[in-house]
Amino acid sequence: MGELQCPNCGKKVEELQAIDSALAAKIAESGIAQSVPPQVCMSCFTQLAGSIGRGSILLAKEKAKEQKKLMLWKSRVNLIKKARQCMTEKAFSDAAVQYEKYIKVLEMVFEAKPGELSPEMFKDSARTQELTVVASVYWDLLRIYDTSEKYGERQALAAKKLTQFLRFTPIYPDILRKAESFSKSARNPAVFKQFLKMASDSKGRCFIATAAFDNPFAQEVLILQDWRDRTLEKTPMGCLFVKLYYRFSPPIAALMDRLPFLKAPIRTALRLFIDRALRQ
Repeated sequence: MGELQCPNCGKKVEELQAIDSALAAKIAESGIAQSVPPQVCMSCFTQLAGSIGRGSILLAKEKAKEQKKLMLWKSRVNLIKKARQCMTEKAFSDAAVQYEKYIKVLEMVFEAKPGELSPEMFKDSARTQELTVVASVYWDLLRIYDTSEKYGERQALAAKKLTQFLRFTPIYPDILRKAESFSKSARNPAVFKQFLKMASDSKGRCFIATAAFDNPFAQEVLILQDWRDRTLEKTPMGCLFVKLYYRFSPPIAALMDRLPFLKAPIRTALRLFIDRALRQ
C-alpha cells in the first residue's frame, strides 16, 4: 500500500507524477478542468493527458456552434428587409416565407422548439429591442394568413405568439387599434376577436420604465408592473391613470429611445419613486 495520496482522485499510491505548466495550460484550454494539482497519480495523469484531444474536439464543436448562432443572428436583418419589401410590393406569400425563415432563425439561435419562442428568451438587454420586431412580424403574419382558410392553424398560432410578445413593446396600443379595425373586414374575424380578447386580458408593459432601463425584465420594471396590478387597477382613479398611461406613454418611450441621454435622469427618478413610495 502506497503512502502518498493523489490530490485528484484521492487514491493511495507509491508515487505521484508531476504535471508541468504546459500540460496544465492545455488541460485548462481544452475545458476538461479549470485547474489541476501539480502532481497526480499515474492513472489520473494518463487520463488527463489522453482527454486533451477529446476536450479540444468538444471545445472546437462548441465554438463552431456559437459561431453558427452568431451568423444566424446576423442573417435575420436581411430576412426582415426582404419581407418588408415584399409587403410593400404586396407579394404577401413571399413575405410570409421570409418572415417564417426569420422566426426559424430565432428558434435556432435560442434553441427553442418550433412554436415555442418566448419573450423571456430575450432577457439580454442587447436583444430586448428585438421584441418589437418579433411582434411586428407576427402581426404581419396574422394578416397574411387571413388571406386563405387553409392557413387557419398558422393564423391562430400567430395570434397567440403576437399576444405574448406585444405586451413588451411600444406598439401595443397601436396594434390593438389596427386589429380592431382589421377584424371588421377580415376573412376570419373570429381569430382577430380572440386575439383582442387575449391581448386585453394580458397586461401591457411599463413603456417608460422599460425604455429607461432598456430591459422589460429589469427588477424596477417588474416592481412597477406589480404595483399597477395590485394597487392602481383596484380603484377607479387608478384604472383611469393606467388607461391614460397606455395612451400617452408609448410616444414618450419612443422619444427616449431616440434621445438616450434622457434615460439616466428618468432611471434615477423611477428608483426614487420605487424606494420612497412603493416600498414603504
